Amino acid sequence: MNALKTILNRKSIPLMSDPKPTSKELKQIYRAALRAPDHGALKPWKFIEVSGDDRKKLGKIFVSITKKSKKNPSNQLLDKMKNAPFRAPLIIIVVADIKKDKRIPVIEQLLSAGAAAQNIMLAASSLGYYSIWRTGHLAFNSDINKEFKLKKSDVVIGYLYIGSSNKKIPTTKTDIISNYVKKLN
Repeated sequence: MNALKTILNRKSIPLMSDPKPTSKELKQIYRAALRAPDHGALKPWKFIEVSGDDRKKLGKIFVSITKKSKKNPSNQLLDKMKNAPFRAPLIIIVVADIKKDKRIPVIEQLLSAGAAAQNIMLAASSLGYYSIWRTGHLAFNSDINKEFKLKKSDVVIGYLYIGSSNKKIPTTKTDIISNYVKKLN
C-alpha cells in the first residue's frame, strides 16, 4: 500500500481482536515512529508496549488513576477502566520524553511525540491492522507517571490500541477541503 493511500484510508475503530502485529512487524512500526519530525534530533519519545496478561495490570493501573483523578467514580466507570485494555490485543503507550533544551520548546517535543504516534498508526494500517488513539484522564496526568515509573518531566500523550477486525468497517467520510483551507490574501 502506498503512503497516500494508507493515509486516506486509515480508520479508527473502537474494538479490535487478534491477530496483533508480529515482532517483525512491530520493528517496522517502531522504525516508522522513529522517523517522525524531530527538531534538534532530541528523540523526545518512548513507548511502552502492553499485550497479553499485562493488559490486566494496565486495567488495574487505569482503575487506580481513575480513583485519584475522578471524584467518586461510579462502579460502572471503574469496570470500564478495568476492561479498557481488552479493547485490542496490543496497546502502545506513547510518552513524550521531554528534554531540557532551551533551543527546542516543550510544545515542539510534544508535537514530535504526537507525530511518532501518528507514524505508528499509519505503519500499522499499512500492514493491515486497525488502531485508535485514546487519551482522556489517563493521559497528560502526572499520577500515571508514577504507575509507569516515568520521569516527572515525561508526558503520556496517548494510548494506541492496535489489532485486527473481521467486521465490515464503514468507509471514511470525505471532508470538504475548502472548509479547512484558506489562502493568505
